[in-house]
Amino acid sequence: MKRRRIDRFVDLIPEALLDVSGSAFYSGRRAFNSPSRLYLLGLNPAGDPSWRSTVRMNVDAVLNGPEDWSAWRDESWGRKPPGRNYRQLRVLHLMEQIGMDAGAVPCSEVVFSRSTDPNKLDIDALARLCWPFHQSVIETLGVRVVVCLGGRAGRHTRHRLGAHRQIDEYVETNGRRWKSRTHENSSGLAVVTLAHPSQADWTARSSDPTGLVKRSLG
Repeated sequence: MKRRRIDRFVDLIPEALLDVSGSAFYSGRRAFNSPSRLYLLGLNPAGDPSWRSTVRMNVDAVLNGPEDWSAWRDESWGRKPPGRNYRQLRVLHLMEQIGMDAGAVPCSEVVFSRSTDPNKLDIDALARLCWPFHQSVIETLGVRVVVCLGGRAGRHTRHRLGAHRQIDEYVETNGRRWKSRTHENSSGLAVVTLAHPSQADWTARSSDPTGLVKRSLG
C-alpha cells in the first residue's frame, strides 16, 4: 500500500515528546496528505501541561479520526461551542478571507509541548527537535507561505528558513499601530508573522492583517 504523506511526518516527531502534554497536528489527514501553498504555525500549545492530552494521543486521533478536521473549527475551547473561542474565530476569519477551508490547511506549532507560559520551556532546544517535522511538511507539501502566529513563532521560523528579507508590512490603523510583516528567503518562500490572535482582533477592520497573507499568496 502506498505510504501516505502524513505517515512520514509522524515518523519525524521526536520519541521524547510523544508522551508529553501537547499536540503536533492542528488539522487532519486531508490537510497533511495534500499539496498546500500555506502552512500555519503557532509557537506551542497553550494550556496546563498537567493535562493528560499527549502528543501521542493527538497523533492517534488524527490518524484514526475524521479525515477533514481542524482544531480551529471543530474543537471546543474554553467551554465555548466548537470553533467559537475568540482565537478560533480570528483564525477562521483569516481562512475565510483568503478563500481556504480550515480543514484543508496544514496547521501545527513550532514546539509540540504544552505550557501556560512558553518562558517555562526551553523553546530553542525544543524548536530544534521539532523542526525536521516542519521542514518535511514544507518540502513535501510544496508550501510557499508559512503564516506564524506571533513574533516568537515568526522569529524561529524565519531563522530556520533563512527568511531575512522583509518584503511587505501591515500596520494596524488603531492607536496601537502594531505591525505584521512578511519576510522572504532566497528561494522565494515567504514567512508572514502576524500579531497573535490572542491579542489582536483580526476580525476588526482596524487590526485585520489578512491582506498581508492574501498578497503573499499572490
